[in-house]
Amino acid sequence: MDFKRGDKELIAIGDLAKSLNLTTRTLRYWEESGIIEAAPRSDGSNRFYTQDIAKRVRFIIKLKELGLSIQELQDLYTAYGEAKRTDIMIPALINILDKHIRLVDERMAHMISLRNDIVEYRRHMSSKLNSCDL
Repeated sequence: MDFKRGDKELIAIGDLAKSLNLTTRTLRYWEESGIIEAAPRSDGSNRFYTQDIAKRVRFIIKLKELGLSIQELQDLYTAYGEAKRTDIMIPALINILDKHIRLVDERMAHMISLRNDIVEYRRHMSSKLNSCDL
């Protein structure tokens, strides 16, 4: 359900959540956490979001897929929100992404080590099997 308030088109919380495969609780939590702006309410107390907030929600989803925590999203929102300047937010985002790249690299190294251990153990078990009389 869309409607207008002034010159801004608004989208109902349920419609936004459904269109992005989220729950309304997630949107309310993000609002409570301060990573999206508080939504205007209709007379029936239904939450509505502007297209700008909907765009931000889509961006947050991408950042969550990259592994950013709620705290990191709050830090980014603060960095951007205080000055409304991307030249402040982008370096903060780059620092956070660099941290995640390092974490992914560490996980990949761990996974490679684990794979090598499994391969070696399998070789050992195959060797034992081959030495047994069946």
